[in-house]
Amino acid sequence: MTDIVVLGSTNMDLVAYVEKAPQRGETVTGREFRTIPGGKGANQAIAAAHAGATVSLIGAVGNDSFGTRLRSTLEHSGVNTDHLRTVESPSGTAHIVVDAEGGNAIVVVPGANGTVDHLVPGDEGLIASADALLLQLEIPLPAVVAGARAARAHGVRTVLTPAPAQPLPAELLDATDLLVPNEHEAATLTGRTDPREAALALLDSVPEVVVTLGAAGSLYAARGTEPLTVPAPHVTAVDSTGAGDTFVGALAVALGEERPVREALAWAAAAAALSVQRPGASASMPYRSEIDKQYAS
Repeated sequence: MTDIVVLGSTNMDLVAYVEKAPQRGETVTGREFRTIPGGKGANQAIAAAHAGATVSLIGAVGNDSFGTRLRSTLEHSGVNTDHLRTVESPSGTAHIVVDAEGGNAIVVVPGANGTVDHLVPGDEGLIASADALLLQLEIPLPAVVAGARAARAHGVRTVLTPAPAQPLPAELLDATDLLVPNEHEAATLTGRTDPREAALALLDSVPEVVVTLGAAGSLYAARGTEPLTVPAPHVTAVDSTGAGDTFVGALAVALGEERPVREALAWAAAAAALSVQRPGASASMPYRSEIDKQYAS
């Protein structure tokens, strides 16, 4: 089995479902509200575990009811939480509005995630034992850099999701093997709105890039090769929250199993397509048997 470590955030998602998202100063009536465990770190960990990997999460939750539920959800999903700290801060929350077309807008309040600003004893050893380290940007940047540098020092593949979008320091990019931005994040990093141009520009900083394109699939670029576009299955989206994290978790598993890139991207796209047909983030993430069935169809 592929052994994956995730260094990242754990949030409780507070999700309001509406016909149309409110504009500034506008009040709308929602049709449903849910509290769903999430956070990009936890989401990627659960996605990878469901897809068949052995997964551990490094992060933090608060000493509150949300923290208890977040830890329980991770453990129930097969994620090792021995390196998930409990701190005297509120657990992180994400306040999400989902419209009738499945689109979303999100406000993240870091809470306990903000305390994860460095590695603690045992973290580097855990990273060193993995096949891949998955990183995002919902915890303080110094910890992300430290994790990437630890992975590089021990020959562990580093997969970085640059979200929320922000400029990245050279020392982080230098320690990144695979960068997985969406179109918006790729444009923020490069100033180029065309995904192909953005991907090629990013190859100046990292050896491999996958730009996720939503319903259009994904674009893969690597140094010395022609870019490759892989379509996504055509489905009707209910809620796109967590789709990108589902894609990354499944992709990390497929690459860890040494599948060809095109197959790995298509398999990850099948996982993401299943997730958008269900409400919520972690609650929507498919299991390996489901992904295999979707991929084969």
